[in-house]
Parts: sequence; C-alpha cells; structure tokens
Amino acid sequence: MNDMLFLTWVRGTGLNLAIGIFVIGVLWRLLEVYSLGRKPDLSAPRERAGASGWHTVFRRTFPAEGMLKKAPITYIGGGIFHLGLAIVVFFFAPHIKLFESLLGISWPGLPSQFVDMLTIVTLAALLVVLVDRIKNPIKRYLSTFEDWFTWALTFLPLLTGWLAVRHLLLPYTTMLAVHILTVELLLVFLPFTKLFHAFTVFGSRWFNGTVNGHKGVAV
Repeated sequence: MNDMLFLTWVRGTGLNLAIGIFVIGVLWRLLEVYSLGRKPDLSAPRERAGASGWHTVFRRTFPAEGMLKKAPITYIGGGIFHLGLAIVVFFFAPHIKLFESLLGISWPGLPSQFVDMLTIVTLAALLVVLVDRIKNPIKRYLSTFEDWFTWALTFLPLLTGWLAVRHLLLPYTTMLAVHILTVELLLVFLPFTKLFHAFTVFGSRWFNGTVNGHKGVAV
C-alpha cells in the first residue's frame, strides 16, 4: 500500500469504522451508566450552603485548598494539557472543516500560529505529567497498563498532527495518514478506557454533589 492509498483508506473506510465504534461505544457506556439508577433517599434533606450538585461541579473544577502546593504538576500540568487539547481539537481550522463535513456546523477558528504554539505547550505538559508519574513512586505503583496506554493515545495524535503541519520526520502524505490513524485509534478506545471520563466527569460530580448535598455535606 503506497502513501496515497494509505491516506485514502484512513480518510475513508478507517474513519467511518472509527466513528461508528466511537458512537456506538459512547452510547452503550452512557446507557450502562445512567440505567443503573439508585434507591430513593427517603430521609429529610439537610440544607447547607454550598452543598449541591452544581456547587460540586464548580468546586471540583479547581484544586482543593492546599492541593496546588502539594501536587503542582498534577494540577497545573493536567490543567494545561486538558485545556490545550480541547482548544487544538475544536479550534484548529482543518479540524473545524472536518466537523463541518460530518455535522454540518462550523465556527470560527484560531490563528494557526497560536494553535501551533499551544500544541507545543500541550505536548510539553503531557511529557512533564508522564515524567512525574514515572518518578513519583506512589503514582508509579498505582499506575496500570491502561494509564500508560491512554497517555500514548492522547499524546500521539497531538505529536503526529504537529509533525504533519510542520512537514517533519516523514513525507507530508504519510505523516498526515499516520496522524489520522492515531486519532482513529483514540476514537476506538476512548469509550472503553479511562478516557471515557470526558463524557462522565461533570455528570459524576453533579451526582456526588447532589447525593451528599441531600445529607448536608458539601463535597
């Protein structure tokens, strides 16, 4: 298979398969999570300021008091790469064109120079977080294969995309195909790994805040 055939496959059949698995997987996991239900809490609610689902969603978005000082790499590095990844995915002009072709909607993009710089910063943050996980004995002990695997699934699309835009390492056609393939692997595995927290993070925070808020506990 030559470069053009490889690119044609990943932009056609490969992309369709990845999107299909992604959509079915996400819907299945969401159905699985939200169909669990829970027994109604018949106790009288205990009112307390700040004890609610929405308060928890907001509060958990920022580090708890003292935690930023204790684990700066976790919070700062994690915050940078999450925010950077979201901006690169949704505000890079070629990505917006792809969303438009798939969904029929479009929105303004950011300057390519800014996205390029942000990609480098995001890659650096991911590397710093990885090194911290390797060097910290507790984090390293708690880490499983899935943690390393999902890190690679997140890192490679950013790296290959940046290399493709910069025309580095491999011919542009080949690197673009590799980039698209890494994105497709991310889509395929996302619903079935810890990366699925992208769809459950705010719902789970709201749920925990609501349950504990009913007891008068602010979490």
